[in-house]
Amino acid sequence: MTSCIRPGCAGHIMGTGYCDTCGHRHQEPRTEPPPSQPGPGSEEPPGPQPTHAVAGVGELDQHGLVRLPDVPVPEGGLVEDPRPPTGGRPCGAGGCTMTIGIGYGGQSARATGRCPRCGTPYSFLPLLNKGDVVAGHYRVLGCLARGGLGWIHLAEDTRADGYRVVLKGLIDVHDALARRNAVEERRSLTDLHHPDIVRIITYAEHEVSGSSPTGYLVMDYIGGRSLQQLFAAEDTERIFHGRPRLDHVLTYGCKILGALQYMHERGLLYCDMKPANVIHFGRAVKVIDLGAVRAIGDRGSAYVYTAVFAPPKEELDSRGWHVDSDLYTVGRTLQDLYEGAEPARGLAPDSFRRLIERATHAEPRARFRSAAEMSRQLWEVLREFRSLQFGEQLPESSTRFRATEASLDAGLGAIPALDHWTGRPGGLDVSPPPAAEVAGALPEPVPDPDDGAALLLDTFPPDAPDRVARQWPRESRLGTPETALWLCRAYLRRGEQSEAESWLAEAATQLGERAAAYDWRIAWHRGVLHLSRAEVREAGSCFEAVYRALPGEYVPKLALGYCAEHGGDRRTPHAMRFYEAVWARDFAHTAAAFGLARGHLLAGDRDAAVHVLDDVPTTSRHYDAARIAAVRIRAGILHGHPPTTADLRDADRRLPELRLDGGAADGESRARLVAEVRENVLHCRPEQGWGSDFPAGELLGSDAEDTLRVLLEQSFRHLAAQARTAGEHGRLLDLAHAVRPMTTF
Repeated sequence: MTSCIRPGCAGHIMGTGYCDTCGHRHQEPRTEPPPSQPGPGSEEPPGPQPTHAVAGVGELDQHGLVRLPDVPVPEGGLVEDPRPPTGGRPCGAGGCTMTIGIGYGGQSARATGRCPRCGTPYSFLPLLNKGDVVAGHYRVLGCLARGGLGWIHLAEDTRADGYRVVLKGLIDVHDALARRNAVEERRSLTDLHHPDIVRIITYAEHEVSGSSPTGYLVMDYIGGRSLQQLFAAEDTERIFHGRPRLDHVLTYGCKILGALQYMHERGLLYCDMKPANVIHFGRAVKVIDLGAVRAIGDRGSAYVYTAVFAPPKEELDSRGWHVDSDLYTVGRTLQDLYEGAEPARGLAPDSFRRLIERATHAEPRARFRSAAEMSRQLWEVLREFRSLQFGEQLPESSTRFRATEASLDAGLGAIPALDHWTGRPGGLDVSPPPAAEVAGALPEPVPDPDDGAALLLDTFPPDAPDRVARQWPRESRLGTPETALWLCRAYLRRGEQSEAESWLAEAATQLGERAAAYDWRIAWHRGVLHLSRAEVREAGSCFEAVYRALPGEYVPKLALGYCAEHGGDRRTPHAMRFYEAVWARDFAHTAAAFGLARGHLLAGDRDAAVHVLDDVPTTSRHYDAARIAAVRIRAGILHGHPPTTADLRDADRRLPELRLDGGAADGESRARLVAEVRENVLHCRPEQGWGSDFPAGELLGSDAEDTLRVLLEQSFRHLAAQARTAGEHGRLLDLAHAVRPMTTF
């Protein structure tokens, strides 16, 4: 994309030949094909350097959003035969609510007439014709479209070398409601300057003889296609190189929400978000048609919105339009776009569905509180989609939860203890970790920075809740929901569940009953409390509520994966989908890796389980545990089934590579792991032997049974020397005697 040559301007030249920032026409000759007509081997226009790229699926920009495809400027686009709006519209004259512009008796609606109720004349015809000049220098080229309040005209500015602009005026100068909205629009929008919002240049009036002056907003002309047009176009698959994907939809959503957040911070509500009001031009988007914009808290002006994308009319009548109402329309817009997109795989479409459900929840308190909050979750779901769809690793720290160092490997990655032989459990244990262990290992929520006690709580030792509890009634700064939640967690760590439950109830009281019902922090702590009592089903219901509130966060998925794994048939893909969504996104989350490995082992797939554990990075504190687990999986007895010779060869290759020889303790660990491998090999040895592929060598000797027995006897005697009690020592010596080869005297 060509940069603007005007001094001090950082804009770029659009396909129309004009700068998208200052409006200056580009005078230099173009030497390359225009962006709208790339050749089969042409290079992409220079832009922000991508942070990730996957061949054929598009790059991510420096913000982690998809670099959108280049949408060419459409040819023509002017309306040749302006017609009245379908379904009519309210009269609005003097507050009249009668619908005008409806055809009767099978006849089409009339473009002009009088209101049947109040008699006010109306006209749906455009007041400007081709060639008309507005404000002395805007020459009309024709009608582009019909907006919610009037016809939208394309014009050229004769004072700016023909720079194209849009004139947005009223349908009827007699419509007092429309006139009032136009005045509000003029006052509030000319100061908006955001890269994803159409620029309002000025306000101009035009007088036709015999009628009152009509006001027009003068806006930049955006030569592209609305998202409604783009997703319905015949060449959509050519533009997107296939059907649009979920990550495209999420990128549109993040850009839209960035524009709305900008407006909300300036006290404005957009009110009429829909696919038709977002233009994709080049590789960028613009929110257009600002005719419905109103001030936050304004209950006097009439609402202008599109019913199918807006909250229910009953809600609007009772409480008015709020920030969450705007976010509702964004949710409906994204839902509409996704219906035309390619179906996604894995958990990402479920996360997207929950995001839309929260944005469009029937209870306003359950919706997102800000465009920024909703945008963050959209961004997280986008990363989840990319990792599942294309195998991209997109690590990112959670904004809602602190990191945890727990692996939740349930002992799979641990060197067998001596009671593995004295207790004789038999076989490879692939059970999930106990519920209480998970409750203590799950990450803690990050305190709400708006809570007055958030910083103060970090100064208290986490294992001394009694002191904080005593200060609660005396220190006003501590009387907050975050303090109560901190105490809930602290008492849970001490195993005092009744105290923890009391403080959780106090946190809910502090928030208020109705607010607490939709506060994800309450649901999270309640889930952890249930988990500490091994009430897995109840915990799962609480974590599902957190997932609905934070559909992009990985921590609720980790908790739900455990609950699904622990309850019912663990071989169902439900738990695996949660673990996969966490692991595919960031290989630092080894708890998800071990959960996936257990799921694969339940299905009898050793190869898949080892493949997951091999992806644990060398920088992880659980790297060694993953390598130990891989050896145990290869050589273990799984559901009564012995390992194959290929498994044994892999175990024989891996074991010497383990970092277990750094000291005396490591030497004991290696001896126990070697003993486990040797015992499994001898126990599972076929009557005819393992065959020619058996990995003979230092670890296993040879395929001969007597050789295996001698090696295992040596291992048991070595373990007996490690015994801490006489009982352990005697049991291990008994095992050594039991396996040694029979001798003849």
